[in-house]
Amino acid sequence: MVKAYVLVSAKPGTSEDIVRFLKEASAIKGVVAADSVFGRYDAIITLEVEDLKTLSQVLYKVIEKIPNVVRTETCLVMFSGNG
Repeated sequence: MVKAYVLVSAKPGTSEDIVRFLKEASAIKGVVAADSVFGRYDAIITLEVEDLKTLSQVLYKVIEKIPNVVRTETCLVMFSGNG
């Protein structure tokens, strides 16, 4: 299992639209959470997928093609205190 946090930079004023899109598209495999945030990034998406190949498919074929996504940065979890 691969867990990752995707930090999203969006066009101004559109982070809620990105989060709404992800929450409404519940068929997107691997999306555990999507939140609009204050700070350097506009949204954070939590992904849990089987392997790195699936992760790259979700990132490149889905998340980066969402309207108003300008840039993403992916943080792979190497150790989690949650089990």
